[in-house]
Amino acid sequence: MDLVAKVLAKAAEDEKKFKPITVNKPLDLEYDIGNLITVDKNDLEEKELRKNTESYLKQLARDNTQLIINKIWQLPTEQVEEAFVAKLPASSFVLPREKPIPKPRPLTKWQEYAKEKGIKKKKKEKLVWDEVVQKWVPNYGYKKASVQRDKDWIIEVPQNADPYEDQFSKKVEEKKERVAKNELKRLRNLAAAKNIKVPKIGLLPTDNPSSAHLNVATHLAKASTASLGKFQPKLRKEKTDAKSPLAPKKRKIDAQSITPQMEKNTHLSIADSILCKKPKLDVEKAVNTELYNQDQEKAEQKKTEKKKGKKRTMHQGSKRKGGKGNKFKGDGGNKKGSLSASSGKGKGKGFGPKSSGGKGFGPKSSGKGQRIHKAKGRKRR
Repeated sequence: MDLVAKVLAKAAEDEKKFKPITVNKPLDLEYDIGNLITVDKNDLEEKELRKNTESYLKQLARDNTQLIINKIWQLPTEQVEEAFVAKLPASSFVLPREKPIPKPRPLTKWQEYAKEKGIKKKKKEKLVWDEVVQKWVPNYGYKKASVQRDKDWIIEVPQNADPYEDQFSKKVEEKKERVAKNELKRLRNLAAAKNIKVPKIGLLPTDNPSSAHLNVATHLAKASTASLGKFQPKLRKEKTDAKSPLAPKKRKIDAQSITPQMEKNTHLSIADSILCKKPKLDVEKAVNTELYNQDQEKAEQKKTEKKKGKKRTMHQGSKRKGGKGNKFKGDGGNKKGSLSASSGKGKGKGFGPKSSGGKGFGPKSSGKGQRIHKAKGRKRR
């Protein structure tokens, strides 16, 4: 009996430590269980509040919280795993928000494409049967890389590849590039979601950059100046990109200004250019090219004549069979005229009058070896 009395006494002492779950209030509280809010409209006891403010407010908060918990236990409950959960009703009290309701995230490029084409996302199976390894392998995640190494223990060298190239290291590099590309796309999607303008990439670090890479790099470098490349010098045979700010803007044609006759003529010209087998001759262009070719030929002839004239030289002291004295050396009067001491035929090449059989720089004559201007000299014997 003494033991029972001791247990009952201890239980009574423990009960004194815990306060009861019943709370009496003159006025019922207003409850919003959806937001776990109560509104207490009862008057405060001013004497107790002034004597011990902190303890009185704690007691008041404890009583109101106990009333909320009593209401929650009256709601329907369900068991989730090892816990009992109460279903809260819809809230009735409108709470002011510090920040606006977050907007839904914009769709990525792939999500937009899938939405347009009606592609539905399928859940990947975690394990897949592999015919090469002859066992169930993970399709993604843990142990995927180790299974791939066991599967690709040998790699066939492509026909056009270098036979001494390491295909394993090449495969690793390709995977790194794919991972970097996916990461870049992810960052671009995040930037697009936050309305951040991402600049274009100029030139990627490649061993052998192509002409397209260099064109993009030059256009971006020019447009990076304060004037957007307006005063930057152009390279030889440089083509401006259509998206570049330096590219000329296309004029918009007003549809009202186009007449039916103009439209008909444009369509007929297009049809003629397609159906006509013989190309149209540009007369003006052909005439200009012919005149240009003639001018070039004349210029070449003048150059050759000047070269021949420089080679001609005058020699003194040459003797002739029929006379004495200084004569001009020549190769015959029938080929080229010359100045000589006689008035008849002669062999000489010089700068005399031109005969019909030879070339000279004097006036023309009709007969062979005849001279208009006779040089003073000794007569023949």
